[in-house]
Amino acid sequence: MNKKYYITTPIYYPSAEFHIGHCYTTIIADAISRYKRLTGYEVFFQTGSDEHGEKIEKKAAEKGVTPKEYVDKIIENAKDLWSSLNISYDYFIRTTDKNHEEAVQKIFKQLYDQGDIYKGEYKGLYCIPCESFWTESQLIEGNCPDCGRPVKEVSEEAYFFKLSKYQKRLVEFYEKNPNFILPLSRKNEMLNNFINPGLEDLCVSRTSFKWGVPVDFDTNHVVYVWVDALSNYITSLGYPNCENSLYQKFWPADLHLVGKEIVRFHVIIWPCLLMALNLPLPKQVFGHGWLKIDGGKISKSLGNYKDPREYINSYGVDAVRYYALREVPFGSDGNFSEEALISRTNSDLANNLGNLVNRTISMSHKYFDGIVLNPNISDNIDNDLKSSVLALKDIVDEKMNELKVGEAIEEIMEVLRKCNKYIDETTPWSLAKDKSKKERLATVLYNLLESIRICTILLSPFIPTTCENIFKQLNTTITDYNSITKFGALQTNNILNKPEILFTRIESK
Repeated sequence: MNKKYYITTPIYYPSAEFHIGHCYTTIIADAISRYKRLTGYEVFFQTGSDEHGEKIEKKAAEKGVTPKEYVDKIIENAKDLWSSLNISYDYFIRTTDKNHEEAVQKIFKQLYDQGDIYKGEYKGLYCIPCESFWTESQLIEGNCPDCGRPVKEVSEEAYFFKLSKYQKRLVEFYEKNPNFILPLSRKNEMLNNFINPGLEDLCVSRTSFKWGVPVDFDTNHVVYVWVDALSNYITSLGYPNCENSLYQKFWPADLHLVGKEIVRFHVIIWPCLLMALNLPLPKQVFGHGWLKIDGGKISKSLGNYKDPREYINSYGVDAVRYYALREVPFGSDGNFSEEALISRTNSDLANNLGNLVNRTISMSHKYFDGIVLNPNISDNIDNDLKSSVLALKDIVDEKMNELKVGEAIEEIMEVLRKCNKYIDETTPWSLAKDKSKKERLATVLYNLLESIRICTILLSPFIPTTCENIFKQLNTTITDYNSITKFGALQTNNILNKPEILFTRIESK
């Protein structure tokens, strides 16, 4: 039976055009998805948009359009952005999809019928941008603790989900599944700040706005964000039809990848909703840090960011992907700056990878007319390089299983540096001057070409367009994961294609 892997990004809130922070999460999810596919998994990679709520209703009114017209334009732009970034998602869910809305109504009705949802009155403090309710003690200087904006007092009839009912089961689940929440620091934060003080029942409907999924048995109410948004992870698979092949095949999710500001919804509300529905819980939730712009939080209100396509057009899609994956320590906050992007592109992609590929293929054409030969005239220095290259597979696999994407990439880059050092130590240009060392020269170049092939296969989830270019220059179709367990799969007597520059050094601005 094929191995299965279901990975999700959060469904993003389309109140404004997407920025580099949205790209960061999605690029990481894409890299993990591509890596899993490479290693033999059947992957379902889902992203999407959370389109209901008061904020969008207000934004649309300001623009003089319907909420659906407002979000349609942003979603069209988002899908174009994901295409520009080479994002290989399998499904883009919108909470305005008819099948999703109908499924949400059935979920809400089931929870109501079984007594897990009840009608009451909500009085409290509400942040419109975050769509979150807060108690007085949770505010910071009187403002929303998440975004820092003012909150408003609201009082309205509402339906509530019995979140408190599932507190004990949730804690027991954490204890039995210690890696459910990563990084582990996030779990301590959830327990200490939210669960141990006591979970309160959750407001799950609103009457003060209309842009949402109607509660079909009480149409004054619309389903409030969490039942609507969080259930996307199962409605996309055909739930509540549990016989659906996608649901049977992929649920429970292997990884929900989310920003740290929405971890609590995914590790408290979502598991409790699933418990109430008597469904399996996801295997893991990873809360990554924020990508900041020049040290400050990316802010729609400040407008301190460019359209990500400007970076793609200036530096190339793989430079942007590589920077997001490599520069930011996964789980911690990271910084996005053009200067750092340029520096990383020059050092890793142009000087290390690009230089190695260009030198090796150019020398192969210069000395052997581009014909791949392997007389296998070996020396100790060759064995050292080969062992480093062959060790990569297990090292990268371990790092990726721990979601340490940046560290996995660095391991590959370190081997590519060894390849460049190997050129300096074997001095092919000197070997070329001595006819008696022609076979030794051919061996050195073969070792480099095969090392490049193996490293390129492992790099392909991260910078796929560049890797396709390298495979084209190598003129090889042997690009499968199983071919990297042994050194020497690159075909001999093949003729390499002409070298092409992969990355041009960028002058700092």
